Order: sequence, then C-alpha cells, then structure tokens
Amino acid sequence: LDEKIQNEIKNFSGKVWIYAKNLDTGKDYSLRADEQVRTASTIKLPIMTEVFHQIGQGKLKWTDEIVLTKQIKQGGSGVLSEFSDNTKIDLRTAVNLMIVVSDNTATNLVIDRVSADSVNDFLDSLGLKQTRSLRKIGGGGESKAAQMPLNKLFGIGVSSPKDMARLLEMLERGEIVSREASAEMIGILRRQQHTDGIGRNLLDTVPVASKSGALDRLRSDVGIVYTRRGRIVMAITVDDMPVVHYSMDNAGNELIWRLSLILQDGLGK
Repeated sequence: LDEKIQNEIKNFSGKVWIYAKNLDTGKDYSLRADEQVRTASTIKLPIMTEVFHQIGQGKLKWTDEIVLTKQIKQGGSGVLSEFSDNTKIDLRTAVNLMIVVSDNTATNLVIDRVSADSVNDFLDSLGLKQTRSLRKIGGGGESKAAQMPLNKLFGIGVSSPKDMARLLEMLERGEIVSREASAEMIGILRRQQHTDGIGRNLLDTVPVASKSGALDRLRSDVGIVYTRRGRIVMAITVDDMPVVHYSMDNAGNELIWRLSLILQDGLGK
C-alpha cells in the first residue's frame, strides 16, 4: 500500500498528509498523520458536533431563530450571502447549509451561537487535542487558541489527519453526543455536495459521508467510505500546490480522489 501511495505522490508538486483506517478490520495507513495542517472548511465538521452537543444539553434548540443581517454575510462558498437582508432562518437550516453546501455565512452564524472556544472545549473532552476552531471566516470570533502565535498560520482552523479520522470514527460508532445524534450528523455529511475528492465518481455505487475544504493552495477532504470491504475513514490534505485555481480538476482534488481509491483497495478486507 505504501509503495502505491508513494508512487502516486512522487510527482505531485506540493505536500501530502494522510490517515485512513478500516473500521471493520482496524487496519490503517499513516503519512505525517499527526502533523497539524490548515483545515479550511473541514473545521465545519467539529463545529457541527458542538451544536449537537449544546442541543443535547438543552442550551440550544433547532428552532432557534437567526436573523440574516447585511453585516454577517460572508462571501465564498454557500448561498446565504444571496438571501435578502433580515431573512430569518432556524439553527437546523444554518447547520445543514454549513455542511451540505459549505456555507460560510451559515458557519459564522453558527460560531456566533456556540463560540469557537466551546467547540474546542468539546474537542478536548473527546481527546482531540490537535484540532482547534480558531475564528470565523473573514475574521472575528477568535478562540483562545487563536491567540497562540503558531496558530496564526492556520486561518479558520487547525487539525491533523489522525484527529479528523478519529472524530469520524467516533461518529460512525455512535459515540458523539448520542447514537441518534451521531447518526443524524452522518446523514448530513452524506448529503454534502462538494464531492470533488473522496466522493468523486462513487456516489451512485458507494455511499460516502464527507466534508471537504478548499483554500488557495490547499485541498482537504475527510470522510467515511462505506465499501463492501469495510467502512473506511480517511482524512487527506494536500497543500503548497504551485497554482491556485478552483475548478473541479484542481490537481489537489484529483490527487485526493486517486489516493482515496488506493486506500480503499489497500485497506479493504
């Protein structure tokens, strides 16, 4: 497996980080899996888990209303920036949009509700110390972790492939908040529409629950692939690519896709 992976990445202009594990056999694969990387939008997955945590505690309700003001609108991915000012949405809609279309405005609305520090406290309780929500998209809402000089390099969030894969494993095993909440979160991840990486060409035949991220020279994808040969969690990040562009055939997306196929083949039981 390692030989195939190394063969795939040897001509790639950029850095690659990987962690993958077959949950049904325990077999895994690591490449710089404990190193911290920029998350881009994959941080929206841990943010979602904290919403479910606070719902479970009774601090929030799915019907809580959020007013979409001009000031809160954030460009980039998503649709809420196109909605009329003062439109009202509920918390469930914001969470769904944050994951399914990676909506940046929805993400900032959610962070305003739960706080980046609360996300990080919950991650601590799960033993995921490498992962931190740092701030809102576009700035503001900084967590304590964002004050650390090293974390200034990471943008909206920082994690490691192993942490992200562990979070997905806990979700799949029904260990985040409750079995029902975990299943609901997996369901949202399965509806995610940015499937240029792990989920490319798989959606019709192999179910995938995933969250991707894209930012300048970085592409990232974390997900569970439900293969016939086992449930495989994987977290793949590529960064420092020489060219910045946002098309589907971005070299990072294509590499993540090819690596995901090699991992499915190599880790399948």
